Amino acid sequence: MAEVIKKATRESYGEALKELAAECEDLVVLDADLAEATKTVMFKKEYPERFFDCGIAEANMMGVAAGLAACGKIPFASSFAMFAAGRAFEIVRNSIGYPHLNVKIGATHAGISVGEDGATHQCNEDIALMRTIPGMTIINPADGVEAKAAVKAAAAYNGPVYLRFGRLATPIFNDEASYKFEIGKGITLKEGNDVTIIATGLMVNEAMQAAKQLEADGINARVINIHTIKPLDTEIVCKAAKETGLIITAEEHSVIGGLGSAVSEAVTQCCPVPVIKIGVNDEYGYSGPAVDLLKKFGLCADNIVSKTKEAVEKFKK
Repeated sequence: MAEVIKKATRESYGEALKELAAECEDLVVLDADLAEATKTVMFKKEYPERFFDCGIAEANMMGVAAGLAACGKIPFASSFAMFAAGRAFEIVRNSIGYPHLNVKIGATHAGISVGEDGATHQCNEDIALMRTIPGMTIINPADGVEAKAAVKAAAAYNGPVYLRFGRLATPIFNDEASYKFEIGKGITLKEGNDVTIIATGLMVNEAMQAAKQLEADGINARVINIHTIKPLDTEIVCKAAKETGLIITAEEHSVIGGLGSAVSEAVTQCCPVPVIKIGVNDEYGYSGPAVDLLKKFGLCADNIVSKTKEAVEKFKK
């Protein structure tokens, strides 16, 4: 059996920025005193004159990024998701979103998998917040390969982008040599006719593992990776709804306002089918080892299998 390579998507974020800098002189990076954690330190070491540490002042950092974008630069403003999306929301909305400036927000340490940092840092609301900003593109990569490709696609895209990265090292399942990333286009990883599992971020690998278990039990599940939450690939979602008649969504985010909500909104307009949402329920997280927390909150293959079987029994038989 081939060795499973694990890598945190935040690592790929730092690597991609360093690689992009060599070919894009207008690219600059801002951080809020967290360069070691967000991995923007990789860029800082190579291009110190293009790196700006704004200190623990995330709202101000977003304002600086807006000003740099207005001057023709391509700024990547980096911090933990709780601060980038939460603390700085009003500036992101009014100074970046409203004038539709070309700012890229690199939000690391998102979700329950922040682990021991606890509820105050476990941002499970950021996708919901960013979805409300008109014109904001939201990308949540599933592994290190996809994360690097997403950063490069975001740099080439003209407009505000929210990039969501994790702290925890997770399995790499994409082939870097052949992988193609396109903003706004979902990827069918496995075909199936009984049910569709639509996942994002670290839950994509869990969905694939769940599909294998379900197949052994006679349930043929389609698996779709939605790396771009907004704009949502409604074509792939509606096709799945029509062809399988049942959708399970899986995300390391609140079940309120995230991927599950976006998918539900889409299918009610094109093909109303049951949508079962797996994510963090209406509650806060708490401190603990990341892997244990993911299992505790049902963000794992076993829970996807359980919920899918329940849904198939209820809606398909």
